[in-house]
Amino acid sequence: MDSPADNPMDSTAANRPVDARDRDDEGRARNARPRDGLGRPLPYGADGVPRQPEGVVRAPGETVAEAQRLLDAGRPFHAHEVFEDAWKSGPEEERQLWRGMAQLAVGLTHAARGNVTGGARLLRRGAGAVTEWAASDSGRGRPYGMDLGRVAGWARQLARDVEDGESVDAGARAPRLRG
Repeated sequence: MDSPADNPMDSTAANRPVDARDRDDEGRARNARPRDGLGRPLPYGADGVPRQPEGVVRAPGETVAEAQRLLDAGRPFHAHEVFEDAWKSGPEEERQLWRGMAQLAVGLTHAARGNVTGGARLLRRGAGAVTEWAASDSGRGRPYGMDLGRVAGWARQLARDVEDGESVDAGARAPRLRG
């Protein structure tokens, strides 16, 4: 049987990389397929939403502002990438905070995609991580203006709502990080 790349009737074949693997400028494997607002891959050649650049080092306040903008726009998958950049580039004592925030954004992503189990689990895991960080020696009352207690409460409530069968509109259910 012919591979999809050999099939002229396959509308994605013309847009797929020649070697069937997407690579960045350094030759690392990267999925270049366009994505929708919740980060789901679309067919090659489809119109997707702009991707978040990876590896951006931002000041913590800029991280929070950019993530909030993306959350408000219904793009929690992209917000998770912003938090992931902070997690990977920030000081060691803040890794748990940013990892927890990334988990919350991914939990919202999964909940909006209809993944009840994964969404609820990640929302609770993220809530636990930010709560634990806030209680640690590194934790401060409201890091970068974020109300971690309120954010953790939002996540736990959303996890319950998802498990109770509520559908989730990511933009409408986005948390208020600062307040």
